[in-house]
Amino acid sequence: MTAIVSGVVALLLLWLALWTVVARDAFLAVAGFVVYGLLLSLLWVRLAGIDVALTEAAIGGGLTGALLLGAVGRLRGTEAEATAERSGAGTRALAVLLSVGVTTLLVLCVLALPEPAPTLAPQVAQNLPATGVGNPITGVLLAFRALDTLLEAIVLVIALIGVWSMAPDRCWGGRPGPRYSADPDGILAYLARLLPPIGIVVGLYLFWAGADHPGGKFQSATILAAMWMLVQMAGLGDAPRIDSRWVRAGIVVGPLVFVAVGLLGAWQAGAFLGYPDGWAKPMIVAIEVALLPTLVLVLALLLNGAPARDPARRPVSAPAIPSGDRPTYPSDEGQT
Repeated sequence: MTAIVSGVVALLLLWLALWTVVARDAFLAVAGFVVYGLLLSLLWVRLAGIDVALTEAAIGGGLTGALLLGAVGRLRGTEAEATAERSGAGTRALAVLLSVGVTTLLVLCVLALPEPAPTLAPQVAQNLPATGVGNPITGVLLAFRALDTLLEAIVLVIALIGVWSMAPDRCWGGRPGPRYSADPDGILAYLARLLPPIGIVVGLYLFWAGADHPGGKFQSATILAAMWMLVQMAGLGDAPRIDSRWVRAGIVVGPLVFVAVGLLGAWQAGAFLGYPDGWAKPMIVAIEVALLPTLVLVLALLLNGAPARDPARRPVSAPAIPSGDRPTYPSDEGQT
């Protein structure tokens, strides 16, 4: 029975992948992509990859789907013109041949792998206890592939800067995205009051448990960012100004602490991002704690988009007038 369910899920994944590629309507393609991500999460659960399943559900199906839906909304005005365009038969045939060729090449590469397939899993399992981290995913990402994780965090910050750079000059320093409004007695406002406390507890639990159990900073940050966006969409809060010092400090604190820990490792352990004996877990926890606000801010602000509202004008102080030159005004005393 389990094999039948797995086969059905695999066929649905293939069908959804094909649907997402060939769908002419952008909204339907994004909807197929979101469902594809959720089904892929179930497949990772079936393969006992709980961490990967959480990441796929949060980032692949959730955050990426939300970003694509936002893009579809902005492109609605040009979708009809794009849909009317038809590629030539030669172009479509070339695309099919290229896709089939790449797929065939990947299949041949997988089938050509030696038996057993090359893996570093035994070495990782042997050296993981030295890190003091019980979750192998966290250990790999922050001990054996720490440089990759550092670069991923930096890329997210650069992506946010790229989104901000598309703002008009008059809006620079202002608030990103529109100011949402909703019925204060509606279901959205009700959920925005009910779910965030639960989501914050779940997100912080996933963050804290990530050192020894499935979870971690990425999954936690996605949940916390989603709760923040829910409050904004219900009109109960607003996006922060991008020139706010605490916002900018929160965005850069993660990569800066990551680099500082790497330099400390170069000084104490002789290698960048190396951990001295007995200090691996505290240094990994320090990196995770510093990266959490960075990821929450970056993910939420990416969804908000580029600054689109003029920054609040600062009141201009009037020039001082000498007391002898100050104008006098008639008193309103006694008037009704």
